[in-house]
Amino acid sequence: MTEEHQTLALLLFSAFVAVTLGITTWVSRNRRGSAEEFYAGGRLFSPMENGFAIAGDYMSAASFLGVTGLIALFGYDGLLYVVGFLVAWLVVLFLVAELVRNCGRFTMADVVAARMRERPVRIAAGTSSVTVSVLYLVAQMVGAGSLVALLLGGTSEAARDWTVIGVGALMVIYVSLGGMRATTWIQIVKAVLLLGGTIVLTVLVLVRFHGDVDRLLLTAAERSGHGAAFLAPGLKYGGDWTARFDFISLGLALVLGTAGLPHILSRFYTVPTARAARRSVVWAVGLIGGFYLMTIVLGFGAAAILGPDAVRGSNAAGNTAVPLLALDLGGGAGSTGGTVLFAIVAAVAFATILAVVAGITLASSASVAHDLYASLRRRGGKPRSEVAVARVAAVGVGVVAIALGLLARDLNVAFLVGLAFAVAASANLPVLLYSLFWRGFTTRGAVWAVYGGLIPAVVLVVLSPVVSGSPDSLFPGVDLQYFPLQNPGLVSIPLGFLAGWLGTVTSTEVPDEAKHAETEVRSLTGAGAA
Repeated sequence: MTEEHQTLALLLFSAFVAVTLGITTWVSRNRRGSAEEFYAGGRLFSPMENGFAIAGDYMSAASFLGVTGLIALFGYDGLLYVVGFLVAWLVVLFLVAELVRNCGRFTMADVVAARMRERPVRIAAGTSSVTVSVLYLVAQMVGAGSLVALLLGGTSEAARDWTVIGVGALMVIYVSLGGMRATTWIQIVKAVLLLGGTIVLTVLVLVRFHGDVDRLLLTAAERSGHGAAFLAPGLKYGGDWTARFDFISLGLALVLGTAGLPHILSRFYTVPTARAARRSVVWAVGLIGGFYLMTIVLGFGAAAILGPDAVRGSNAAGNTAVPLLALDLGGGAGSTGGTVLFAIVAAVAFATILAVVAGITLASSASVAHDLYASLRRRGGKPRSEVAVARVAAVGVGVVAIALGLLARDLNVAFLVGLAFAVAASANLPVLLYSLFWRGFTTRGAVWAVYGGLIPAVVLVVLSPVVSGSPDSLFPGVDLQYFPLQNPGLVSIPLGFLAGWLGTVTSTEVPDEAKHAETEVRSLTGAGAA
């Protein structure tokens, strides 16, 4: 990239960072310092505001950079991510949003612990939530590194590493100073910027092809080098039975994982009522649906205008397809229009990463403080404020995410998010659904459901081609590959549900009918909700 690109993009980066830090500073001066303020923003957001914030939380670097890149490289098979990410919201809308808002206060563990023994349940759920959050954070860090590598011409590994470190530092500042209220407003600003930028790019792609979508698709297929196969299933996931099972596994993870993501669940506590939570999801589905339809156009547009070879040449995983597409649509390298559009899109993508990172960090630090610390601290000792612990936890989570982000720098961000979704669907979703709908569910069942999904999911990822045994893995020089699938969801999700059932039927604990009745009434009516 030219020096002009770098300067303009860095100025826009700086402007967004300055605005968000200003929001954080303003909020930190006006907060009351209570746990409700830090974790849930005082529950003062309207459904529309929260809907935009949920959309901002969900439309991550995986969506804007990773999914578009996968469509540009693999055509039809890249659409699986779009379908999975969007269909997942039906599960959230009909099974989770309203009930979670009524039963909990700040975290997923609140819902489960309402009718179980608190200590073991909170430890299990807190551990799972932190694991999912860290995996999700790694994807955002990788996206940030890829973006800055492109901005600086891809010549400086040190610049990419320092970018990851800088993003980690900013997310700690956002969470520590501003809590949920600052994070929410950052999400809203980012959602508006991202949707605006995506609309502009989509219109420019369609104008380039005179509104003829057929011509767009045929050109993409022709330039892909795969012909008609580019527009048919199987280019990435149809080679053999292993690839087909990977396809099913990824689909399950994407559709079921959203309802178990800690940073999405925590958003339902920022509105005053369960009805508002449901309306928030309706707003979010509309915004997210429109966004994903546009990413399809951008993905095939990148394939048709740039060609997969150019996309892969810039970043092997395809993470830089959108900024390169913006550069071409604006007039090409060296043109004023190309420079401006590239800089705007790069800044919006960076804003996306910062905002999502802040939301995930807040959710994970809340799990550490509200679930793990509250359960593990010594009885009788002087307890520290949960909010103070959450701020310290944000630093720890940031350090871990930075370290893993540096390690996984060359993997596709959408693929990394698929792993986070698999762990969420395996460990969090079974215990959440059993707690809400199974009258006979017990504490042992809850603990077994979490660990029975979490441990297999993590172990299978470690033993998969993602970590070792192939040239594209994290450790290509090591071979610990004993599990053939890249995504563990096909095996670990059923194991989570099976472990929850097995733990319950083998437990000697008598289910508390009164607590279940109370939880059922509260979840369906909102009576007694926080």
